[in-house]
Amino acid sequence: MSDTALSVEVNGINQIAESERKGSPRDLFWPWFAANVSVLGVSYGSYILGFGISFWQAALVGVVGVVISFLFVGIISIAGKRGSAPTMTLTRAAFGVRGGRLPSLISWLLTVGWETSLVVVAVLATATIFDRLGAGGGTGTKVVALIVIVAMVALGGTLGFNLIMRAQRWITWIAGLLTAVYLVFAADNIDFGRVVDLPGGSAPAVIGAFVFTMTGFGLGWVNAAADYSRYLPRSASTRGVVLWTTLGSSLPPVVLLLFGILLAGSSDDLNAGIAADPVGALTTILPTWFLVPFAVATILGLVAGAIMDVYSSGLALLNVGLRVPRWVAVCIDSTLMLIGAVYVVFFANDFLGPFQGFLITLGVPIAAWCGIFIADIALRKKDYAEDELFTPSGRYGDVRWVSVGLVVVGSIVGWGLVTNTLASWLDWQGYFLGPLGGKSGDWAFANLGVLVSLVIGFVGYLLLGRGAVRGQEALPTVPESPVTEGAN
Repeated sequence: MSDTALSVEVNGINQIAESERKGSPRDLFWPWFAANVSVLGVSYGSYILGFGISFWQAALVGVVGVVISFLFVGIISIAGKRGSAPTMTLTRAAFGVRGGRLPSLISWLLTVGWETSLVVVAVLATATIFDRLGAGGGTGTKVVALIVIVAMVALGGTLGFNLIMRAQRWITWIAGLLTAVYLVFAADNIDFGRVVDLPGGSAPAVIGAFVFTMTGFGLGWVNAAADYSRYLPRSASTRGVVLWTTLGSSLPPVVLLLFGILLAGSSDDLNAGIAADPVGALTTILPTWFLVPFAVATILGLVAGAIMDVYSSGLALLNVGLRVPRWVAVCIDSTLMLIGAVYVVFFANDFLGPFQGFLITLGVPIAAWCGIFIADIALRKKDYAEDELFTPSGRYGDVRWVSVGLVVVGSIVGWGLVTNTLASWLDWQGYFLGPLGGKSGDWAFANLGVLVSLVIGFVGYLLLGRGAVRGQEALPTVPESPVTEGAN
């Protein structure tokens, strides 16, 4: 693999050779910070207050939800340095070589959805900014913005790991600094008295806000965590991997989310505007001269996240079973991202409804998978037998039905305990809410299904998977040979 940032990464889902492993855990801070410094985090303050809770309740569930969910990302990152392969390749140890296609498919859908959502927000924000500058924010502006933004994301994902690791360091500094300046300007619009007087919400409302925070932040990244730690040396500190990943990914969202709660709680008009244009609405409180720096910060932050998503979605697609070079998988996903963004930007009537429906619906099965994978990492005492991650007849087997069954059960139970009233095509969910008051009761919007699915996956695998893990690790290690599946 070439070490230059402008060459196409040739590694796919194959294990990383010892000669290519490099860096230290603190290097993980930069890509995770850059991917989460987007001012979209400010808009989440409005979404959380939409559950009808007080400032103090929102601040508590916001901080705890962000940190815990990104701690999951840090824990799963451990697998990358222990197994030298992407997240969805390593999950074969728990699901079997071909059984791993199920979580890989879920992961692929989630990352394609996320990258599309980030591009949509970037395009809408660009159009709003151009409109305020008097340069027109109509269809022509949106078309040009869409082409440029998708091209940037596709190029970054195609070139791959080295570009991501180097570019994200610069994006961290540039977008971080400009975002900090935005917070200074926007702070004048905060009415502390009004915010702290917001009435408190019920327990179901608080839990609903907590679950939404987790699904909107860390649970949207858990399936990609090891993709960026797999190049680290085996001797890298495990604690360091968890620390720098968790710190880099959670620090910007915590600051932005708390600020967003203060901002949204101070203005009903701003709160309503965010639902239609999550980032563009934030420009209405800025002086005109700062709109261009704000646009730079916004686009850089959103593009940074979308690049990491499209990179990981390409790896997930290869793990589903598509046998093409990694860069081809990225191009396929970029095309789907473009199609999805065109639909939302030019034809959809609402952004928030489909976005929330997407987060919660895919958040249920990904939570079950997350619980399983974290339990699997906790149970393992040895590094992975990397060659056998590609061999159905090896120690990890073909399909491990216990893990598959836990995802299925977790999803069925979880979807029965969530609702998505803003997305009519998801009316079928919530079929287990009857004893809790039905789909219109107090607990209908708590989205307990995500938490229940997470617990089913974690506890279920700790109880049912322990013997299989011990059996796998009791087998003798065979000499490794180069594995090339998905290498180009």
